[in-house]
Formats: sequence, structure tokens, C-alpha cells
Amino acid sequence: MFLSVFEMFKVGIGPSSSHTMGPMVAAGRFLDMMRAAPFHFAGVRASLHGSLAFTGVGHATDRATILGLAGFLPDTYDAEAADRTLAAIRDTKTVTPKGLPALQFDPRTDLIFDYDRPLAGHANGMILMATDAEGDVTLRQVFYSVGGGFVLTEEELAAGKTTDDGPAVPYPFKSAAEMLEMAKASGKSIAAIKRANELSRMPADRLHRGTGRLWEVMNDCIDRGLATDGILPGGLGVKRRAKGIHDALLAERGLNLTAPHTINDWMSVYAMAVNEENAAGGQVVTAPTNGAAGVVPAVIRYYLDHVPGASQAHVEDFLLTAAAIGGLVKYNASISGAEAGCQAEVGSAAAMAAAGLCAVMGGTPEQVENAAEIALEHHLGMTCDPVRGLVQVPCIERNGLGAIKAVSAASLALRGDGTHLVPLDACIETMRQTGADMSEKYKETSLGGLAVNVPNC
Repeated sequence: MFLSVFEMFKVGIGPSSSHTMGPMVAAGRFLDMMRAAPFHFAGVRASLHGSLAFTGVGHATDRATILGLAGFLPDTYDAEAADRTLAAIRDTKTVTPKGLPALQFDPRTDLIFDYDRPLAGHANGMILMATDAEGDVTLRQVFYSVGGGFVLTEEELAAGKTTDDGPAVPYPFKSAAEMLEMAKASGKSIAAIKRANELSRMPADRLHRGTGRLWEVMNDCIDRGLATDGILPGGLGVKRRAKGIHDALLAERGLNLTAPHTINDWMSVYAMAVNEENAAGGQVVTAPTNGAAGVVPAVIRYYLDHVPGASQAHVEDFLLTAAAIGGLVKYNASISGAEAGCQAEVGSAAAMAAAGLCAVMGGTPEQVENAAEIALEHHLGMTCDPVRGLVQVPCIERNGLGAIKAVSAASLALRGDGTHLVPLDACIETMRQTGADMSEKYKETSLGGLAVNVPNC
């Protein structure tokens, strides 16, 4: 099993990797199918099902689908161009993707939120259709957005497709036990065996440039969030808090007024800054999802700004280690809140961040695995219940607490020798089972939990 660091971490847009980025990617794939088909098309339609329907408006799924059908993609997204394009589509009731004729598409009638017919393959399902001049469907494809911006067709999902279609890698591990055994046999760190796998598929300069860009986008996102105030979109009236908290923390520096636990506020504010940017539709890095995008950047920033002896040269090792852990969770369980609740999103992110921090602070592979297990274990059972379907409450603060748990988990692991009772593999399997047993009300449908107990109108 091989999942690249650039599949685990993807540059995209908020507020959701599964509900915003995924549908946009699916629409792009459908346009490619249309371009390759031997038909003349006159229009397109889309229907959203399951969680994509229930929380789609709050997650901007409608906007993402429309823009995807117009040719936009997450990694090259231009917000100003998107606004102009949406206005033109509303006026003309057509989309004009490159390489295809102008296609009839009226967002009011050709984009359907189907609340009554969930699709069988995954909670995040959508159907894209192309029509001829008479309005008859001549091309139809079911897509599933399976978390973290990953998209599979109905056929790919049924075939058990993974993202690994390339040549064999030197260290193919499908479990944490296999990963540790390979690290022990080779004498390499987890980051080193992950790097060797990456370098079997790409040149070193591409890897270094790519991981450098990932951290640059993450760090820029933190900085924008720390500098921006106001009210987040969506109608809940949630106030951005990161700037105010950060300003207060800066003012307190050197005044001997702060308690030792104030370091928790620094971790939280870095994460909250990212997730406020995500909630506003800004550029973020999935880590492993948008809803959990603040945890890994916050822990890296904590490491660089607050840990003596920290070096930016170690950020790549952090990301590679985190990606190795995230890949195990995705392969053996889920990173999708719609599939397994928030344990699969913030829990996975905390495990990834804990592993990365433990690694760059000198942890052995066994200590790194222990750190990931501690962080994930103490998110087990966490539900996904966003108020009004927006990635705001409880998501923004939840990332802050996820970062704190990640740092604590890494610290505890470093205090030990790597031996512990619960293996990471057992914890991941427990998360999978818990997600399977969890009521659909608590899996990103906004039909239970805080979503129905907090006044939001």
C-alpha cells in the first residue's frame, strides 16, 4: 500500500475536503469523460445524496459542483474568477468548460439536493449527468467523495480501488506493525522509509519543492487567520477569534502575567486561525481533511516557534511521518466524518500531528507509533455534528483541542520507551468499528448532537 504525501496533504479550498473539494474534483473528472465520449452534449445536471445533500449548502457543495462543471479545480482555484463565473452562470444558465460546447445548466433546476435517496456506496454520493439537445441523459456517472478530497467512481469503489496504481515501492506497509518491522530491519526512521517510497516515484527536488510548498501554504493560512477578524459567512454569526486571542498573547509576552498553561492558547490559536480561514472558503491544506486542517499546521508552528532547538529543515520529516500515519488510517479505517464521525477527521489529524512532532523531537519509530496511538485513542467515539451544516461549530475549537492532545500525546510517548499496551493497528480498527456502529445522526448529517440542540436560526 502506497499513499503519497501529496495525496494525504492537498492544497485546496474551504470549507470541506469531502463536501467542497471532492464534488469539484468529481465534476472535473466528469468533464474529462464528456470530452472523451463520442457524443455531442447540450447540457449537464447533478444530484447530491446522503451527507452531500443534508449539509451541502453549509459546506458550499452546490457552489463547488457548479464551479467544477464550469472547469474549476481546487489546486488552481481563483476566488475572484469563481465569483464572476457564478454570476455569469446565473445570468446565462450555461456553463462553458474548456474543450466542450456551451452547456445548458440552470442551478435552480439542474442541481438537485436529494434528501430521500442515499446512494449505497458511501454517505457522500453524487450523480452527474450529461444530456443531448432533447434533454435526454446520454452519459451518467455516480461519484463518491470518500474523504480528504479523494473521489472514486461507483465502479472504482465496487472494485476496491486504491490510489496506488504505480510501480512497487521499497517499503510497502499496510499496517503499523509492518511499518515498525521495516523500520527495525532497515535501521531507518519512519520518515526515511516514507521518503524512500516517495523517491521511488519522483525525483528528490520535486519532493522537496512539494513539501516546502505544503508548509508554505499551511503557514500562510495561519498568518492570514491571525491577521483577520470579522464574522464568518453562513448565517450563524460566528465571530473570528484567532486575531483577538493572538493579539492578547503577543501583548502579554514579557510581562510575567501568564500561567504556564497559556502555551495551550498558542497551540489553539494557530489551529483556530486555519479553521477560521477554512470556514471562510480560503486556501488550506487538507490534513487529512479540511474540517481537521488546523491540527497539523498548528503543531508544526508550535514546534518551530516554541520548542528550543527546532529547525525548519525538519518540517519535511514531520510531514512524511504524519502522512505515513494518515495513510494507515485511511487504508484500514476512514478519514471521512460522513463515514465515521469526527474521530476520523480530528482524531486522525491528531494522530498524524503527534507522530510528526514525536519524530522531529528525536522519537524512535516505536515512540512515534505510540504517540499516534495515544492521540487517536483519546478521540475515539467523537461525533460529527456541525451546527447548520457549517464547518464552524464545534469544528474550529475542536481543531485547537486536537492540537493540544497531539502535543500531549507526543510528550507522553517521548517519556516512555515505545512499549505500550494498545497497538496503533488495534486503535485504528476500533475507530473503524466505532464508526460503523455510530448512528447516521452523528456522521455529518447535522441531524443530531449539537446540530439539533443549539439554536441556529
